[in-house]
Amino acid sequence: MKIKNIDNNKFFDFGRTSENYGKYRDIYPTSLYDKLLLFGAVKSGNKVLDVGSGTAVLPRNMYHSNADFTASDISEEQIAVGKKLALSSDMDKINFKVCGADDTGFENESFDTITAIQCFHYFDTNTVIPELLRILRAGGLLCKVFMDWKPYEDPILAEMEALVLKYNPNFTGNGFKEFHYNYPQWATGSFEIETIHSYDEFLPFSKEAWIGRVLTCRGVGASLPSEKIAEFEKEYLELLGKYEDTILNLKHQIHIEIYRKK
Repeated sequence: MKIKNIDNNKFFDFGRTSENYGKYRDIYPTSLYDKLLLFGAVKSGNKVLDVGSGTAVLPRNMYHSNADFTASDISEEQIAVGKKLALSSDMDKINFKVCGADDTGFENESFDTITAIQCFHYFDTNTVIPELLRILRAGGLLCKVFMDWKPYEDPILAEMEALVLKYNPNFTGNGFKEFHYNYPQWATGSFEIETIHSYDEFLPFSKEAWIGRVLTCRGVGASLPSEKIAEFEKEYLELLGKYEDTILNLKHQIHIEIYRKK
């Protein structure tokens, strides 16, 4: 796909990263899932649609909540890997659907909660929000979550971003700054704020797991040709060799927004 204002309108496809995505992108901390339960975004018996679900990371990690999960994504490859991972863990009650968030095909007022984890910035809210409002019941919740690394606080993260830009100068997912919330225009008149919550957490990665996570990045595995991906992986492995620690504890910021449909 191509999206205006993202990577200078260059093509990317997360479907190309699906196998690595399944191995290395199950990275959200337990604290996030605990908070979604605490804030009431996910409840036992509720029908929850996870849009932009990728390999169904959230439904698989919150399967124990006994919510009725549906994982949807525009990528057939991502959904296929998500199904495989769910079935391998005996999570046979997760529903899967290949569809865009702007044209889901679900019936009106089908869901109690819609979650969007690490994907909302890819959506055209002019088309996605009317669709989500259509399939969300009155009083239902829209939960938007974003997590990013903090390169301005960690030299390992700053070095990684510099290397990504070396191989892909069009990448615009770098240079994350401290997040400051602003009430979004798309929520006006349709949603009221339920919860706004941000916090920092150090996430532990082995070097192999961190490289795998970076390879699934939009600026690398989703966009570069295979030979360039291999060159990047080799160079990054050499770069990380200077760090003696076997586990890298990398600081991330997690931001949760929950809105209630009026």
